[in-house]
Amino acid sequence: MTELRTPLHDLHAAGGASFTDFGGWQMPVRYSSDLAEHHAVREAAGLFDISHMAQLMIAGPDAAAFLDAAITADVSAIPVSRARYAMLLAEDGGIIDDLIVSQNAPGEYLVVANAGNHDAVVEALTARIEGFEATLTDLRGHLALIAVQGPAAQRILEATAGLVQAPEWAMGHDLEELPYYAVMGMRFSSGGRDSAVLVSRTGYTGEDGFELAVDTAHAAALWQALLAAGEPLGLVPCGLAARDTLRLEAGMPLYGHELSRETQPAQAGLGRIAPPKTKTADFTGRAAVERGPGDDARVLVGLRAEGRRAARAGYPVLAGEEVVGEVTSGALSPTLGFPVAMAFVDPAHREPGTVLDLDVRGTRIPATVVALPFYSRKKS
Repeated sequence: MTELRTPLHDLHAAGGASFTDFGGWQMPVRYSSDLAEHHAVREAAGLFDISHMAQLMIAGPDAAAFLDAAITADVSAIPVSRARYAMLLAEDGGIIDDLIVSQNAPGEYLVVANAGNHDAVVEALTARIEGFEATLTDLRGHLALIAVQGPAAQRILEATAGLVQAPEWAMGHDLEELPYYAVMGMRFSSGGRDSAVLVSRTGYTGEDGFELAVDTAHAAALWQALLAAGEPLGLVPCGLAARDTLRLEAGMPLYGHELSRETQPAQAGLGRIAPPKTKTADFTGRAAVERGPGDDARVLVGLRAEGRRAARAGYPVLAGEEVVGEVTSGALSPTLGFPVAMAFVDPAHREPGTVLDLDVRGTRIPATVVALPFYSRKKS
């Protein structure tokens, strides 16, 4: 298998990053320490290379109608410059991937999917586009994606040399007042060349922040400009390890852990993402979603454990001597200071306040079911 590298790989190596394989990509797992990077995002800001994410452009007169039929979001209702979280489902309601779709110009949609599911998403959408006057363009190798996450994120973008608001690209927005799940264009100038940057107020850390899509030729210059502007404000480059503990605290599901082909959205607490009662258009998986996963299907819960030992994915959840579930993600929360986990459990044990045990390598650790998320940022 060919090793995939983002256009920022050489900068990561020069910056001292350790690497790991993720979906065939060589990605930074950390620069300094997982804890330092985690706390930097909660207290100031972190800079992430997420160029490994799949990015697909859907365009044409039938683009909205095609996406209405292909995914769970009511795409026809998405205004220009707005984004939605959505699911790509199989006929049986199992999750092929979770997505973010935004309309960046009339009839032009950007779909961002997980890196490890790139091929599955392209295959499913290509199979479903037949009969629609729409095109699918795979942007791998053309677009880089950089995330700036944390309470200082907006100030960092405002201070970045060469990154300016351009009214003709802003889609009617101003960076300072850009709503959550909205997008706008900005101009980035470096080395005498201009490049458009698509700025989305989205993220995967539970903090305020932005994700910036830019032509790969300008990615390194933009990364360096963001870092130079942000370092005085506490910005540090971060790897996938910090990203995972941040999203876990924020109760955000991860494909391969909380989401899978064997899981329906409602089991993961995401029934609102596949709304058959409010969406008028038919979509693949609708009948299965309407039938539901079954009364005995396990459901995702949050667990707060005692002590300092954290359960990891795959560890059993016990009620007495009975195994009633399995942990999907777990860690000692850097922000909260106690172990947290997400787990699928039998429905009888889903209610907040239920006391269960986690089997942590043969040791029973008491844990209490709690509502997700574990951490919510204070909004100004």
